[in-house]
Amino acid sequence: MSEDHLTEPLVPLRGDRPAGRPCPSRPAEVREAVLRAVAERCLATRTPCDTEALADALLVASELTTNAILHGGGVTGFEVDVDGPGVLLSVSDRSDALPVAVPAVDGEGRRRPGGHGWPIVCRLARDVRVSDLPTGGKRITALVSLV
Repeated sequence: MSEDHLTEPLVPLRGDRPAGRPCPSRPAEVREAVLRAVAERCLATRTPCDTEALADALLVASELTTNAILHGGGVTGFEVDVDGPGVLLSVSDRSDALPVAVPAVDGEGRRRPGGHGWPIVCRLARDVRVSDLPTGGKRITALVSLV
């Protein structure tokens, strides 16, 4: 990981779901939660939402969730917090393994399918942190600018 992508907690998240509401665990549910949180902030502050920045946040949320499903044993937690000029996304999974970028081609020169999620997250997020969870697994937190 680069120095911009450290492995320590960022800031505590307030979360997005009311008590009793299940944790989003599919990319579509996560995108819905991010869209709702950003829209609420834009309405509350009476500022227009930057649609390109919102698209970046939705893509990062989707990629983190997809990676948790494909490589992390499933989503065990999700939080979104829109504060200031960015959206803070946090996705937890069951795996202790750090995310890695895989080369686009294998040792024999054949193109590999997939493998774009982690580089997309690292490119679009202003800050990415990976932290171990006390009960096992990890949390990936990404800050995506909304301006």
